Amino acid sequence: MDSIDALIIAAHPDDPEFGAAGTVAKWTREGKRVVYVICTDGDKGTNDRAMNPKELARIRQDEQQAAARVLGVQEVVFLHYPDQGLEDTPEFRRELVRSIRRFRPAIVLSSDPYRRYLWHRDHRIVGQVVMDAVFPYARDHLAYPELLAEGLEPHKVKEAWFWAAEDINHREDITDTFDLKIEALQCHASQWNSHPVRDIRTWLEQRFRKAAEGTPYTYAEAFHRVVLPE
Repeated sequence: MDSIDALIIAAHPDDPEFGAAGTVAKWTREGKRVVYVICTDGDKGTNDRAMNPKELARIRQDEQQAAARVLGVQEVVFLHYPDQGLEDTPEFRRELVRSIRRFRPAIVLSSDPYRRYLWHRDHRIVGQVVMDAVFPYARDHLAYPELLAEGLEPHKVKEAWFWAAEDINHREDITDTFDLKIEALQCHASQWNSHPVRDIRTWLEQRFRKAAEGTPYTYAEAFHRVVLPE
């Protein structure tokens, strides 16, 4: 497969939209190729005690596909790990290395692993395993040598970006794509309609306007950006 521009690796359906949808929409408008990898099925993401977890997982997968279409994402890969079940294991790391070597992205985006205290464990784990998969495992041919037999050669990612970071060193202008971010988030009706914030659009406007403070932008998404060695 030809190399893509960006690979988004997220713990749950809807995480890419909260973290980076404005940036994704901006990039796809520019003709860049973006792929999602969603690690869990999100089957614990409800307050509805009548909801069947398998049905919720099906709903959330459909919602994620719809959001990706809004944003112009090329493909969505679902790994189907259990919600609240991600662990930093060699097997999970191999799955992420497999995806990185398959799609050969210039940039990988995920949730920040170093956010302190109140942070979903899946978000913390996926961010840590993504960073390890990017460097050095995807790069080194002796890491997971069985992937070579699948035709997956080593790959050097140029940059890793992490959303929801406390140590922000990069802001992306999403002023022109903020409405698309909202439209994509609204595809996640199972989450949007039960969000604890009553006026979620106003809350998001305030949140991403605040992220743009100190810049000439109206709205921004904020990241911790890591540039990998050549």
